[in-house]
Formats: sequence, C-alpha cells, structure tokens
Amino acid sequence: MRVGIVCPYSFDAPGGVQFHVRDLAQALQARGHEVSVLAPADDDTPVPDVVVPAGKAVAVRYNGSVARLTFGPRAAARVRRWIESGAFDVLHLHEPMTPSLSMLALWIAEGPVVATFHSAQVRSRALQVAFPLLRQSLEKIAARVAVSEDSRRTLVDHLGGDAVVIPNGVYVDTFAAARPAPAWQGTPEAPTVAFLGRLDEPRKGLQVLAAAIPAVLAAHPGARFLVAGRGDAGRDEAVEALGPLAGSVEFLGGISDAEKAALLSSADLYVAPQTGGESFGIVLVEAMSAGAGVVASDLGAFRRVLDDGAAGALFRTGDADDLARAVLESLADRAATRARREHAAAWVRRYDWSAVTDQVLAVYEMAVAAGEAMPVHQAAGRRGPWRLLGGDVAEAGGNGR
Repeated sequence: MRVGIVCPYSFDAPGGVQFHVRDLAQALQARGHEVSVLAPADDDTPVPDVVVPAGKAVAVRYNGSVARLTFGPRAAARVRRWIESGAFDVLHLHEPMTPSLSMLALWIAEGPVVATFHSAQVRSRALQVAFPLLRQSLEKIAARVAVSEDSRRTLVDHLGGDAVVIPNGVYVDTFAAARPAPAWQGTPEAPTVAFLGRLDEPRKGLQVLAAAIPAVLAAHPGARFLVAGRGDAGRDEAVEALGPLAGSVEFLGGISDAEKAALLSSADLYVAPQTGGESFGIVLVEAMSAGAGVVASDLGAFRRVLDDGAAGALFRTGDADDLARAVLESLADRAATRARREHAAAWVRRYDWSAVTDQVLAVYEMAVAAGEAMPVHQAAGRRGPWRLLGGDVAEAGGNGR
C-alpha cells in the first residue's frame, strides 16, 4: 500500500504529534508499505528519510501552546504536487482542522482520506473557527481516528460524528531495553526524580513540581530532580522560585531519544505534573515501558493511560502539596511502587506499535474499501478557501518552491 501522511507541525521543533507521525511511518515501512510524510521544515533541517520538507513554518499561538505551522498559496502548491506525484492509496491527515498542511491537503485530496485528531480541549476556538471553512471538505474523510477518549470527545462536541480510538504508539521494547545511565541513577538516600517537557509552557507543570520540591527535600535531603526540556524562561522561573534549593535540580536541556530512554530507565520516579490540555500522555507510556515508577496528575487522559492508578500513582491536578505526598509515598512504600511497575509492564503492551499498527492498517483498508464503493468526492466550491489565502492554487503553482 502507498501511504501519504501529512503532519501539520514543523520538524524544526518536534513534539508529540511529529514523533507519532515519524514512528507510524517507520512502523508501516517495517510492514512493507511505501510511505511518504509531508511536514513543515526548513530545507536545511535534519529530518528522517521518510519526511519531505514543505518549507519554513511560522510560530503561532494555537490551542494553548506555540505551534509552528505552514499555510498559504505556496504551501498549497507544494501539497498538491506531493499528492499528485505520490499516487497514494490512502492519505492520512493528522489534525486536519489545524491551519497548516493537513487542512490544505484536505481541501485538495480526492482519494481515500483518514484523519487523526490529537487535541483534547473542553472548548476549542480553533475548531470553532475552522469548522465553517471545512464543513464540505470533512465529507471527504472516510475514517476518523482519535488518539484517546478525550480527543474523541473533543471531536464529537465540536464537529459531530464519531471516531475510532487508536492510541499513540510506543516502541515498548526499545525503552524496556534501555541501559540506565549511572549519573542519573539514585539511591535510597538520594533518589532521582525525572521530568520531561517544554519548560516554558505552564500546562506542562514545571511550576507545580518546583512548588513540591521543598517538601520532598525535607524528607529526602539528597534527592535530585532531573529536568529535561527546552525553555529558558521556564527554567529561570523555577530557579527563582526554588531559591537556595535550586541546586537540587539538574537542568539537562533538550535530550535525544536515546538519552530520554536512558533517563527514564535510570530515575526512581518519573513525575508528570501537567495541568491540562493533554489528550493522551505518551511520555507516561514511555516511562512505564522503561520501568520507571510514575507519579502523574489525575487528568482524565493520564488516569486512563495509567489504568486508573493501577500502573502509576495519581495526585490532584495542580496541587503541589498532593504531588509531594504522592512522591513521598511512592519512595517510602517501595513494594506498592514495584507492584504498579509490574502491572505497568504488562499494561503498556496495548500501546506497542505492533498492536497500534494493526489497528491503523484496519482503518486504512476500510477507507480504501469505502473509496472503491462510491464515486470520488469532488470538493464543491474549491476556489472559495483560496481566496482567504490571497490567491488560488493554480495561480500559486508556478511559485510553489
């Protein structure tokens, strides 16, 4: 099968969706399928071989975060050329309601289309704005996928219809086989607690962890907190908040995939203090796969990934005192933590790419079958959206690069 995958977010600053797209492409290739990924990225940005860079992205505030998106007539021309040259059996669009390449591809697509929705919000202004522009084009989507029950509910509430839930995938064995790094390992007297996330996004919860650290240090003066992720502003704020206790925190900066696996396999606990906006919690699955004990805020998505607390300890979202309690209890009751880790080792198998890829391929086959059973849908009034871009795809075609 020839599969075209469109990622709306730039590989210049990769995050969860980009990693999901990359790993899905690799999993499909391992099954013998031909895959091409179109994603925003500067021409000189290192990208996986499967990724076709679609040009420079612009950083914008979007859905409570900062996203790097590519839009406009030039991007549309690139999308059209990529679709036409790819001759794909199925086109898989991620976050097609995001004003970037996936939205453009949905306007242009004329074959079987599968759409995956990642975001989860009670109320999304972005979806409300995009819906009128894409109302007719949404009919092209043969199958909708949501990465969690939370993202499915967001989709249903804003767009109607429904979606099949297929979780994000993880190469479980890769994390399970990761070798601990001695520098990141702790001892009973000096345990290590890891955090991974963008430091300058408040919803990732570094400020909650920082507020919990004094109580943890009062009981474990030798504890070390290993903080991985980019964001100078967030780091500076945490250091200022901790004052003389800031020496207990080691800021590792951005780390590679291999370093992430080593970090998660080394730490006594992995803490996920996110305060909202999380549709799944892929890092929780990675931490469980690596054998780390997990302490996480009780967001609905996290609670489900952690089997309602059986695979990891939960604390009240945004409550630093309760986070400190959960960390101290997990360090003190090592038998209970070990039991959760053992449960997690079996639980995470449902998120392994071997299982997730089977589900994705079943959706592809359904979309292709649906496409064969009905005439190709021609988007009505296609020229309408391009007026919003300040031009037309045909007009942009000669200036696409």
